[in-house]
Amino acid sequence: MTGLSRTSADLDPRRRRILYRCWHRGIREMDLVLGSFAEAEIANLGDAELDEFEAIMGEDDHDLHAWITGAQVLPEHRKTPLFARVAAYNPDFDPVTKASLEARLGNKI
Repeated sequence: MTGLSRTSADLDPRRRRILYRCWHRGIREMDLVLGSFAEAEIANLGDAELDEFEAIMGEDDHDLHAWITGAQVLPEHRKTPLFARVAAYNPDFDPVTKASLEARLGNKI
């Protein structure tokens, strides 16, 4: 996956902003991690989880990358179930091709 594959039309404005911000981070690695996680989970996150997710997004990209890859020790304030879910999320990094879109969407394209 190389970018947004879900529509945001069914999301409220806050979730739309979060989804957009996840895909426009500054370093591509974090776009892929946070963007993919948000695409899969954003519709199901409650308000408290959205607050925490926005706080996670407020962290420096290089720090987030280092914590997620294990290059740096995760600070105590980020040792939460939501951060663990973000760090454990395995994004779909398969290239987007016509065949992969047809397989995923059927004959809708």
